[in-house]
Amino acid sequence: MAGLSFIDLFCGIGGFRFALEELGHTCVFSSDDDPHAQKTYSLNFGETPCGDLTEIEASAIASHDVLCAGFPCQPFSISGKQRGFEDARGTLLYHVLRIAEFHQPNVLFLENVKNYGGHDGGRTLATTVELLERLGYDCHHAILNASRYGVPQKRERIYFVCFRKGLGLAEFSFPEPTDEDVALEDVLLPPDDPRLEELYVDRPDTFLAAEMPTQRALRPLRVGTISKGGQGERIYSVKGHSVTLSAFGGGVGAKTGMYLVDGLPRRLHPEECRRVMSFPAGFKLHPKRNVCYKQFGNSVAVKVVRSIFASAENALRSKNLLVA
Repeated sequence: MAGLSFIDLFCGIGGFRFALEELGHTCVFSSDDDPHAQKTYSLNFGETPCGDLTEIEASAIASHDVLCAGFPCQPFSISGKQRGFEDARGTLLYHVLRIAEFHQPNVLFLENVKNYGGHDGGRTLATTVELLERLGYDCHHAILNASRYGVPQKRERIYFVCFRKGLGLAEFSFPEPTDEDVALEDVLLPPDDPRLEELYVDRPDTFLAAEMPTQRALRPLRVGTISKGGQGERIYSVKGHSVTLSAFGGGVGAKTGMYLVDGLPRRLHPEECRRVMSFPAGFKLHPKRNVCYKQFGNSVAVKVVRSIFASAENALRSKNLLVA
């Protein structure tokens, strides 16, 4: 297949890049201003992403077919004058839009948290779609849960696939769920792995359900609590899926959740986080564990991104815009 060129904005640790490279496409530019993300990206791709996107001229970026960006969620300050994408000035989305305006790639592939759809009473999403349409793109968006695409993690995210108007791709279908039989128990490290010892939590205020699940499920299965059972204090079965990995959060199970393994609750190890984010085997972790947790919490589920872009490939092929 004749591959496409793409750029990787707010690239983090390279989730978009792994997905598109697995499909045969080539990254020609990456950017992230977080030094820890730059280090992990460099470990895995042999290059250091450019820094602050707000300081990079669009003309300094290589031409490309696809623009990928997991951009931060920020409110718009709309002047009421409807000035096109200038209404987004002051947000990081503005810099995605200015690069898209300059290069006019055929595809924009964007990702954000699920709550983007309801942020600011829905105005953030509505404004985003309007700006993308004004910029000359047919905008398609949907919320997908990684649990339904072969990933043992509840991770709901909103994805945008936008095709340049004139390509004849005003209609687009996101991939149908596969509902593969996967569970957290499939991706755990061996119980005798010495790296796991400090992840177990043995506390007297641990409360477990009288009966434990025996059947696997494509969702988190809560089986107990620690202390008052607040966020980060809930215990789940490995017969189900993990909760959403998060860059933030408190409690003894912060960032990964807690899971009942061999009779005791524990957090996930970064290597297990790699697996529940469907990053490839051989992925090189940042040397600091807490940095790893934050990086995976901020990333995309590679398998989901790959599935979505495979659908975008099919759409492009239907218009002879991608040669098989």
